[in-house]
Amino acid sequence: MFTAQQIAILINAKIEGDANIVVTSFGKIEEAKQGQLTFFANPKYEDYLYTTQASLILINENVVLKQPIQATLLRVPDAYSAFAILLNKYQEMQTQQLEGIEQPSFIASSATLGKQVFVAAFTYISDNVTIGNNVKIFAGAFIGKDVTINDNTIIHAGVKIYNGCKVGKNVTIHAGTVIGGDGFGFAPQADGSYSKVPQIGNVVIEDFVEIGANTTIDRATIGSTIIKSGAKLDNLIQIAHNVEIGNNTVIAAQAGISGSTKIGKNAMIGGQAGIVGHLTLADGSKVNAQSGVSKSIVQSNQAVTGSPAYDYASSLRSQALTRKLPEMEKRLKELEKQLQQLLALEPKQ
Repeated sequence: MFTAQQIAILINAKIEGDANIVVTSFGKIEEAKQGQLTFFANPKYEDYLYTTQASLILINENVVLKQPIQATLLRVPDAYSAFAILLNKYQEMQTQQLEGIEQPSFIASSATLGKQVFVAAFTYISDNVTIGNNVKIFAGAFIGKDVTINDNTIIHAGVKIYNGCKVGKNVTIHAGTVIGGDGFGFAPQADGSYSKVPQIGNVVIEDFVEIGANTTIDRATIGSTIIKSGAKLDNLIQIAHNVEIGNNTVIAAQAGISGSTKIGKNAMIGGQAGIVGHLTLADGSKVNAQSGVSKSIVQSNQAVTGSPAYDYASSLRSQALTRKLPEMEKRLKELEKQLQQLLALEPKQ
């Protein structure tokens, strides 16, 4: 339960209306009830701004109202970002209350746990694991030998972290994700069979990374597969051995990154995109959904699409021309017809 005044302090908002109004939960703008907080950031939802029953609305400071609103407004530069901050605070309040070791669980005697750690039932923590302060590990997680998990990290249910992997501070790993499984390394033999190449590296996840549910990040053959600070990975992503994902890069669901590819910082990879191994994608690269990248992107902030992927603007022009092909075919046939008629009128030699 918070007042508009208390929330305004958290997000540095300007209040329009009753500063003492109290809210107890969140709601979508089209469904919110009295006592709930909502936000308005998308112009498509403007009609709901005047009909919502919400008591408190986060709104951009430059929005001009077309009619009076009964709710109290909190004016901020970016309502969506401010709403995200409040949701994070709410989630922190819930997880901070969790502390202690539930049973049954197994924690090796050589493992080191920090302060205010929560370990849920059916968790297995192996030898020489180091866990920082305020780490939360939920039910059914497996933490392999020599793993390090730093402060304020959340490991959700069923996550598996293989031996030797390193997880930074303020990381969130969602349910079912596997960190450090073997990379897909097999050497072809003369008889047509394949011999497994041992994968003896690890995975390093730096600070402030979030990894979605059922994502897999393979350990390096030698060295480390690295997810750098601030990267955000969606659900159901495959990251192969020795890949490097740059700072603040975002990757949508079902994308696949093949071995030893290096992706720069602030890149954006769309859903179901596939990237061939041993490539380099420059900082700020943008790969459209379902694209297949088979060559390195050397120019920063370049957008590509298609399979094989190429320059986004050129692709749009090609698509526009493709749509005109039926009309162009019709015009060509008409020109051929006219040419035949002109040839028929020429005097015969």
